[in-house]
Amino acid sequence: MADKVHCIKKTVRLMPNEAMILSEKSSAAGMNEAEYIRFLISQKPNDYPEIRTLLKELINEVNRVGVNINQITFSHNAQLYSKEDKEKLVAYMRKLNLEVKKVVDMIGN
Repeated sequence: MADKVHCIKKTVRLMPNEAMILSEKSSAAGMNEAEYIRFLISQKPNDYPEIRTLLKELINEVNRVGVNINQITFSHNAQLYSKEDKEKLVAYMRKLNLEVKKVVDMIGN
């Protein structure tokens, strides 16, 4: 079935150390060598497990900060808002901005 999808065959010559590196990296990624080479050619950032993990962590952090902001907003609407709540809100927003900046720096623009 794979031959119907991938119908063009290419031969590549590698030095022994290059072949070993390809074998190690493809094994570490859980792919065979052909899949790994196609993966490298496609260069889709969302395919990288590290990027998926970073994005998942960022989403979780944003959700946690959002819950805290909602609690502060609820307190404000119930006339229970205090100066400490405002300081917490600013701290949460800083934390959120730092987390987003960290992921953007790691992934790139």
